[in-house]
Amino acid sequence: MKEEILFGTYTKKSSQGIYQATLDTELQTLSKPKHVVSIENPTYLTTTPAKTLLTIAKEGSLGGISAYALQDEAYTLLDDALEDGPNPCYVAFDAPRQLVYTANYHLGTVAVYRLNADQTLTLCDKVTQTGNGPRPEQASAHVHYTDLTPDGRLAVVDLGSDTVTLYDVSEDGKLTQHSIFETEAGFGPRHLAFAPDKKTAYLVGELSSQLAVLDYDQTSGTFKLRQTIATIPADWTEHNGAAAIKLSKDGRFIYVSNRGHDSLAVFEAQADKVVLTQLISSEGHFPRDFALDLTEKYLVLANQETDNAVLYSRDLETGMLTCLKNDIPLPEGVCVYFVA
Repeated sequence: MKEEILFGTYTKKSSQGIYQATLDTELQTLSKPKHVVSIENPTYLTTTPAKTLLTIAKEGSLGGISAYALQDEAYTLLDDALEDGPNPCYVAFDAPRQLVYTANYHLGTVAVYRLNADQTLTLCDKVTQTGNGPRPEQASAHVHYTDLTPDGRLAVVDLGSDTVTLYDVSEDGKLTQHSIFETEAGFGPRHLAFAPDKKTAYLVGELSSQLAVLDYDQTSGTFKLRQTIATIPADWTEHNGAAAIKLSKDGRFIYVSNRGHDSLAVFEAQADKVVLTQLISSEGHFPRDFALDLTEKYLVLANQETDNAVLYSRDLETGMLTCLKNDIPLPEGVCVYFVA
């Protein structure tokens, strides 16, 4: 089986934009990533069921998102939505409502766009978060993630204010605040992932290097803290920033990348708690993102500072990872995305 994988990058050094590679699950190999889209700082990306590529984009002093169509093995620009200021850091697609959501870390904003029938983008709404926290990185709101809950609300994770805000979304893309969950001060929430049961969520704290297990009540649209567990060893004293979080499809295993400790933390969800079962080297520096492949027998990780991608095999029963190859060249990799 051959699977397509896309890599988003920073373009501060040698990267030219978005790269594409192929994972061969039979040979257990990942091809050398090739440059496929020339674009500034495509730091996060996703695709729609219609195979439209949505990516963070930058053009000089402008920041926003761009939409591309895959045509004849090449990506063709359909439209972009750029404005003065820093570019967002996250993009998500809402298929039932044909909406696109972005999170802007620097501005503390959430934007909602309509993806029209002709695949152009129209701004529907924009919300500015407020608040702060006790750490130096929390002087103001810093929205790092915005994506849907299982019941169709929009979850907005704000690292700056230590909050997860839920918004109701109208069919025309307007946001109405529904509830606010407050983490422990200084937790620095970054990304959120829901379990298949739709009532358990996992929130990774970048600044605290912790994983929070949350209970989600769909009726009230609220979160409640169940457990907090560290993503790094207790004796680690140097800087670390927890980054990406991904779950196995069965919900048994949770994976978190550690930038600084330079590792992947593997957690197992047991009956009454989550336990750390493995800490494995990222085989490079600053592992910002990673993804499980479609079979979940493999995991691909990108190390931003050492310009390398890593291929791991994954044990389906234990969730444990084994490094297969650690020297796959990838410039400034910050997003790993398997195309379904």
